[in-house]
Amino acid sequence: MDKALILKSSILEKHSQSNKMVDYFIKKWLNNHLDSSVTVRDLTKNTVPVLDNELMNALFSNNIELTERQKEALDLSNTLITELNTHDLIVIAVPMYNFNVPTQLKNYFDFIIRAGITFRYTESGPQGLIKGKKAIILTTRGGIHKDSSSDLLTPYIKLILNFIGIIDIEFIFAEGLSLGDNSTNQSQENARNIIDQISI
Repeated sequence: MDKALILKSSILEKHSQSNKMVDYFIKKWLNNHLDSSVTVRDLTKNTVPVLDNELMNALFSNNIELTERQKEALDLSNTLITELNTHDLIVIAVPMYNFNVPTQLKNYFDFIIRAGITFRYTESGPQGLIKGKKAIILTTRGGIHKDSSSDLLTPYIKLILNFIGIIDIEFIFAEGLSLGDNSTNQSQENARNIIDQISI
C-alpha cells in the first residue's frame, strides 16, 4: 500500500480528538512509507452538499439536461469516487455526534454510493465495485459505547463500506473523552499504541 486517502469529519478543528488521532496516524504512515503519498480531505472545510431532489437527479439519472448546481454536484461525486479508486488505504476519522456519524460524513457517503459505479444490482443482491481497499476507522466518543446498543456508528460504517465493496475494515476506538483529563489521555494513548502496532 503506498497511497492513503484521509477523511476528516470533525467540526472542532484544533480541539478535535479525532483529528489528533488521524494526524498521529499520518505522521506514523509517512515515517513507515517513505515513498508513499497521502491525500487529506477535510469534509468540514470542503463540504459536500446535502443530497436533495435536484442533486439526486443529477447523480442517479441519465440523459437529462443538468443545471449548473447539478453539474457541480456530479463533478464532485466523480472526483470523490476517483479518489476512492486511486488510493489503497482509506482512513476515516469519525467522532460520534448524537450516537452517529457527523452530517458532513453522511453527505460524503450519499455522494459516493452510486448504482453502476460504486455498486451494482445482481440477481443475488447488490455487489460492491470498490475492490482491493483497506479501511481504518479512527473513531472518538465522549462516553463509552463500544459493543453496546448505543453504538450506531460502527455497524453503519461497516454497512456502507461493505455495500460499495470495502470489506477489510479495522476500527480503532478512543472513548470516554468527556470523562476527565485522565480518561482522555489514557484513551488517546491506547489508540496511539494500537496505531503503532497495526500492519499496513
